[in-house]
Amino acid sequence: MNDEEEPPDSTYEEEDFGRARPYDPDFKGPVADRNCTDVLCCMIFLLFIIGYILLGLVAWVHGDPRRVAYPTDSQGHFCGQKGTPNENKTILFYFNLLSCANPSVMVNLQCPTTQICVSKCPERFLTYLEVQFWYKKDKSYWEDYRQFCKASAKPVKSLPQLLLDDDCPTAVFPSKPFLQRCFPDFSSRNGSLTIRSRMLFQDGQGRTRSVIELREAVNRINKIFEARALGMKVFEDYATTWYWILIGLIIAMILSWMFLILMRFIAGFLFWIFMFGVLGIIGYGIWHCYQEYSILQEHPNATLSIYDIGIQTNISLYFQLKQTWFTFMIILSTIEACVILMLIFLRHRIRVAIFLLKEGSKAIGHIPSTLIYPFLTFILLSICISYWAVTAIFLATSGVPIYKVIAPEGQCVYENEICDPEIFNTSEIAKACPGALCTFASYGGKSLYHQYIPTLHIYNLFVFLWLINFVIALGQCALAGAFATYYWAVKKPDDIPPHPLFTAFGRAIRYHTGSLAFGSLILASIQMFKVVLQYMDKRLKHAQNKFSKLLQCCLKCCFWCLEKVVKFLNRNAYIMIAIYGRNFCRSARDAFNLLMRNILKVAVTDEVTYFVLFLGKILISGSMGILAFLFFTHRMPMIAAGPTSLNYYWVPLLTIILGSYLIAHGFFSVYAMCVETIFLCFLDDLERNDGSTTRPYYVSQSLLKIFQDTNSQTKNK
Repeated sequence: MNDEEEPPDSTYEEEDFGRARPYDPDFKGPVADRNCTDVLCCMIFLLFIIGYILLGLVAWVHGDPRRVAYPTDSQGHFCGQKGTPNENKTILFYFNLLSCANPSVMVNLQCPTTQICVSKCPERFLTYLEVQFWYKKDKSYWEDYRQFCKASAKPVKSLPQLLLDDDCPTAVFPSKPFLQRCFPDFSSRNGSLTIRSRMLFQDGQGRTRSVIELREAVNRINKIFEARALGMKVFEDYATTWYWILIGLIIAMILSWMFLILMRFIAGFLFWIFMFGVLGIIGYGIWHCYQEYSILQEHPNATLSIYDIGIQTNISLYFQLKQTWFTFMIILSTIEACVILMLIFLRHRIRVAIFLLKEGSKAIGHIPSTLIYPFLTFILLSICISYWAVTAIFLATSGVPIYKVIAPEGQCVYENEICDPEIFNTSEIAKACPGALCTFASYGGKSLYHQYIPTLHIYNLFVFLWLINFVIALGQCALAGAFATYYWAVKKPDDIPPHPLFTAFGRAIRYHTGSLAFGSLILASIQMFKVVLQYMDKRLKHAQNKFSKLLQCCLKCCFWCLEKVVKFLNRNAYIMIAIYGRNFCRSARDAFNLLMRNILKVAVTDEVTYFVLFLGKILISGSMGILAFLFFTHRMPMIAAGPTSLNYYWVPLLTIILGSYLIAHGFFSVYAMCVETIFLCFLDDLERNDGSTTRPYYVSQSLLKIFQDTNSQTKNK
């Protein structure tokens, strides 16, 4: 079938989607004579980068990361910091944890009670009145109690005087350190040092309190530190397993590289390996979930309550629930069924995708430097991510300690106002609000810089998203230029110029930085809107009605779809930029029109190729996940003994799975870009040429025949 005899979608070719490109005997591939495009956007992009560098320098000067690592007492002093009086006092202790049940805790993000640094947590119930009673007979009570008081505390004060001076807590409870803070131990597994459920106790002020009240106070303050607690435990697990994670990621990198090399010779056979490998991995997951569910089914006590778990965020305890494994089994079974159905219904299109992969393998074989390019992308992305994270930490810890008035009863007119702890007890606020405290609240200041810190956080995130998308766009444009050079070479590989990848990279940087910045700016703006929607969802979670929730879900869905569409259009626009050297809008329009003029061919091949490569990514990440699971759960000690002191074994497991997938995605994206570039060049080739001796096709005859046969089958259907 000749393209002139039956042009694809001829009804729309000239009317709606532009004119097909005419034959040009001088066109030999990517245009060498080109000009700078989207210069204004390039200048704006460079200004944003300069501002980003200045922001990092200013944050470095004002920030102090120690404020993230150490808890802070009521005076703003770090607990456990070397070279300070609190060097050996690494744990924060709350005088009256019951006051944390006040709703103002969630507003002020601060518990309205005195907080001091201690070396250990209390191990028994004890009240200040008991200490006074036994002081003359047994001073050991006071010695145990005084470590939870201020340095100036004395045991001879009356209870009213103690409350006024706020030197000691009125009572202490059996506690355990959690996130470098003393929390009551509600666990029923620690013998005499635990707090039993529904127990009554004296609070040291003559009132009988219930453990339920204490639990409520702990839960409120625990909400503030829950994320940080999880973060610290995760950090400990990373510190223990980082070298094993690194080894796993290196293995994933080697596997990805091997698959890319083998795909050049046995693309069809590798597809069957991908298919049966993915089905086998998912099948193993289903079998393992069923085994765990069957074991827990025999133990009715597998469903834990809060009284069994205690005050902690140990997510691994959820894996002791049979409901968890049953849910995983259902999810994996559904995925297995979907993959099988897709393989059945897409079998003809998968055949075309395999031929495209074979053609892409030839291109990569003739331009081997493209296999090294993912390393450069990883390095650039790592620099962007590291710079963003460090800048965010220094921004969050900028300023001087700010103290605010905290009223235990929440009825002080001066509450949340800034105060000075040195003179607070003699100030008018202390007289007007008995019991109010001047407590450390946060870090900040009155300078212009400190007032705009929230805005700078937004700027930091936005430029980070812009840079990430720019690095990806640069890689796509450079790879597209190299593979287009391969396609439009008459005699392959003799007519391929030397170093096509580096030539294409240089053109992209020199002429098209503005166009790449323009495309990545659009994508970064959409992603920023998604972040804002997510932030609003979390902030207004408890104040939403059903209509607002429905509206937010619709907006999230719309922005998700919009992001996918823009990524697709951007990718094809970068290919046209690499070939013809035009600006972003013109290139995006040309790519869109070219695809729409050949919509049947696009429907045959587009996402099917990505599906085949996706199976390869799943195979690599799934294989590494199974090996990591067996290793970190000590199920293959004959090979190597895994770490034994992990808080959550899923931390290194998920890191290896996600890291392996990203590594595989990085390497396989070379193939994806190669296939998409060859496909777009192929469509352009069909419009420029007619297959005659004077205007021959540049595509291989085998691939052309596959397209024509599959296209005919699609039309007949």
